[in-house]
Amino acid sequence: MPQSTSPTDRATAAAPLSPIATTGARNWRDYALLLALACCWSSTYPLAKLALPTIPPITFISARSLIAAAFLFAILWIRGIRIPTDAKAWKLFATQQLINSTLPFLIITWSQQYVPASNTVVLASTTPIFAFLITSLITRHEPATLLKLAGAILGLAGTVAIVGLDALRGFGSEIVAEIATLLATISFACATIFGLRLSEYDPMVVAAGSLLFGGIILLPPSLIIDQPWTLHPTPTAIVATIVMGIVSSALGLMLFYVCLGRLGTLTTNAQGYLRIPIGVGLSVLLLGESVPSNLALGLLLVMAGVAAMTVPVERLKLR
Repeated sequence: MPQSTSPTDRATAAAPLSPIATTGARNWRDYALLLALACCWSSTYPLAKLALPTIPPITFISARSLIAAAFLFAILWIRGIRIPTDAKAWKLFATQQLINSTLPFLIITWSQQYVPASNTVVLASTTPIFAFLITSLITRHEPATLLKLAGAILGLAGTVAIVGLDALRGFGSEIVAEIATLLATISFACATIFGLRLSEYDPMVVAAGSLLFGGIILLPPSLIIDQPWTLHPTPTAIVATIVMGIVSSALGLMLFYVCLGRLGTLTTNAQGYLRIPIGVGLSVLLLGESVPSNLALGLLLVMAGVAAMTVPVERLKLR
């Protein structure tokens, strides 16, 4: 396999949180990457809805992760970039994948059996708020301004408007499942902060290593519980799994680490709100779902929130 001696292959587990995101100049390309990330991850809902009827959740997550990893490893081989083999690097990859994907996805998949999809969307949209609180109160690795907090709240309000106010009425009926979803959301927020420790690696290397670990760790439960050889997935489900592996997992996770390095934790989390209207649009186009009545109002609030979270303002630091 071609090899590279690039210093990006030699990060250590003790690497500090990257300051690049708070000091580097931003341009339209950085925000285009954020929009691209939102588009990649917005495809998750409609693609999963096409695949899950004939492919169980554990097998689906494992398969899409392994497909994504194979895709990225092939590109890394073509680029001549070596995957680190030291234990410290893989410990980082494993930790990041567990808190950013494997554990929260399994928790949310379980909780969705008891919590309506609309409630889950609202609960999951609190990630930027938790990221703000963790950043401002604990890590303080980048400026946590009041403007960014206002943006997170506006984005959450826009999400509620798009999903519908009826989503709020069901809260509290399945408190255990709802708390579980919030824990998964906090895990996502922690992952955006922990991910800065991987900034010395090529983003594609981090994505490939993380996805490979995620796919392998779920493979034994898939074989034992789902017995994939007995499944009969439809052609649509197979195509959806492959597309989701390449677009949502491989390209999405790679863009996620690029955005973390360029824009920082709080701004990168803003893509979570962009995913709501984009996901609704994809669901309308691919699944024939109806357009929410409050889409215009929700979109306006979401865009205002994203603008507040992404415009770099250094004077309004929350101390």
